[in-house]
Formats: sequence, C-alpha cells, structure tokens
Amino acid sequence: MVILNRIYTRTGDDGTTALGSGERRPKHDLRVAAYGTVDETNAAIGLARLHLAELRDLDAMLGLIQNDLFDLGADLAVPQREGKAERLRVVPSQVERLERDIDALNAHLAPLTSFVLPGGTAGAAHLHLARTICRRAERMIVELAGRPDEPVSDATICYMNRLSDFLFVASRAANGNGAGDVLWVPGQNR
Repeated sequence: MVILNRIYTRTGDDGTTALGSGERRPKHDLRVAAYGTVDETNAAIGLARLHLAELRDLDAMLGLIQNDLFDLGADLAVPQREGKAERLRVVPSQVERLERDIDALNAHLAPLTSFVLPGGTAGAAHLHLARTICRRAERMIVELAGRPDEPVSDATICYMNRLSDFLFVASRAANGNGAGDVLWVPGQNR
C-alpha cells in the first residue's frame, strides 16, 4: 500500500530523486525521464477521457491502461537486479489484453486509404497526442534498455509499443469508427 502523507520532502532540492529502490539519481537521468514520460502519457490519456465518456467501452479500456501505466512506471522506478526480491513488474498478460482490445476496436473501423492526420473529434485529437507522447516514452525506454547497466523487461517495451498502436486505433474509434478521420492528402498544398 502507498501512503502519501507528506507531499514535499525537500530531498529533491539538490536536483536528485529517489528510485523505488531508494537509490538517488539526477532528475535528468534517462530512467527518471522515461518513467516521467510514461506519467505524461497517462496524464494525456486522462485528458482524452474527458471527451470520451459517452464511449463507455473505450473509456473502460483507457481506465485499465491508466492503471497499467502506474504499474509500468513502478517497474521502471525499480531496476531489476540479480538476487533482489521481485517487485511489481509489467507482465505479458497486460500486453495480450491490449492486443485483444486493439482487435476489438479495429473490427469496427473503416479501412484506411491514407495516413490519418491528428484531429477529428476532441477525444480523437487528445488520443493522438497521447500516442505521440507514448512513442517518445517508448524511445526513451528502448534507449535505456540498450544500456548494459540499466535492465528493462521485455514486457515493458512490448507494452509501450502496443499502447501506441492501441491509441491510434482508439483515436479512429473516437472519430466515429474512422468516418471522421482527417486523411493526409500528399502534396495537397503545393
């Protein structure tokens, strides 16, 4: 259980923050930036949900994702180390649920004939923004995983990759199952 009685501690005033393991890192550390960008993704999804309440199935999926993103942030905040007790980790079943949700949403979408511009309804536009933030978080996590001393689980990387796919499909669902998509017209303004 998490208990947050005191919001400010002053321990970060020196430009460092504590990982879940207690280890202190600079606030610009790649691991800290990665889980901070996951948090940013979560906030963008929360904003999108304000515009999607009438789409109850989609809103419920997004609610599960928001909880998963806290799990994922906790996973990143405590690097896996040999011989250490296992902490909260993202697991393959969370990725599999995302895949099932993508398939369920995609089954109702009109086929694409062009790339989709971010836009349409307010909910769709916010989902596109969340998708781009998610992609940034994914790039940071992949960079982190490429460092020999910075372990990242495969499920974490897969989850973020799948989440950006989900957010794309969800944006189309929010655009009337693709009917309201704004399509890219190559060279239109030449």
